[in-house]
Amino acid sequence: MQVLKGEDAGLEILLKLRKDSWIKWIYLNMNPSQASFPHPSLRSQEHRPWPRPQRPWMMRQEWRDLLFLHVEVSPDSIRDRIPKELELDLFEGKAWLGLVPFDMKGVTLRGCPAPSSLCDFPELNIRTYVLRDGKPGVWFFSLDVPKAHAVWGARTFFHLPYFKAEMAVTHEGDWIRMRHQRPDRSLDIRYRGMEEVEALPGSFARWSTERYCLYCQSKAGRVYRGEIHHAPWPLQRAEVEMEHEEMFGPFEIGDRHPETYLSPSIHVVVYPLESLS
Repeated sequence: MQVLKGEDAGLEILLKLRKDSWIKWIYLNMNPSQASFPHPSLRSQEHRPWPRPQRPWMMRQEWRDLLFLHVEVSPDSIRDRIPKELELDLFEGKAWLGLVPFDMKGVTLRGCPAPSSLCDFPELNIRTYVLRDGKPGVWFFSLDVPKAHAVWGARTFFHLPYFKAEMAVTHEGDWIRMRHQRPDRSLDIRYRGMEEVEALPGSFARWSTERYCLYCQSKAGRVYRGEIHHAPWPLQRAEVEMEHEEMFGPFEIGDRHPETYLSPSIHVVVYPLESLS
């Protein structure tokens, strides 16, 4: 059997894992010379701080009812938790932790179906912000989902600290409620969107939301960048009621930032990881 050559290391890894027909089918659908899958996120690109990758994207998903809530954190308390290859990204001299709950829909590889039972689930992540080569991105301390297969896939192929948790998202009128529980952390939060917010250049809204890559590190210590693409965030001011929160335990946190945002929905494509070390 002829072994297909991927356009980047991410595709080559998939091909080396297995050469079964379904892997070959996925590859062909990811290769723009073989198939074309227009995605709604690609209609808007001028807003990006740098051009989107020219290699083919590999995953698609939709993020709904996404909340951006931030608390101040001591830079010294998180510096040792982040690879030395990455620079802490500060806003007005301060470091911030983000608590970001949302609902993911249609999480799947390019060209693959997205059955709801497998591909729709909530996520809750704790993050901070970093820089490398002038590209501001996100560093995740934890990402919690209720699906074991999503935990395995993200840890295996994206080197991300995913954890399985008991989670539920419900709608109570115009309020969104997320309940979360795992042995060492828990959350019960309600939030809703209010008036629209424009993320102006230099604002905290722009700084904390408009980021088009994540950074991660493998068990071997290699640092990667994972690029994403989406349209500009549609943001609303968010009203938040925190019923219970035990998510920031390991960190020395300060006050909550007064600005909290909700994004109702955004379509996203994800690119294969790029090694930086």
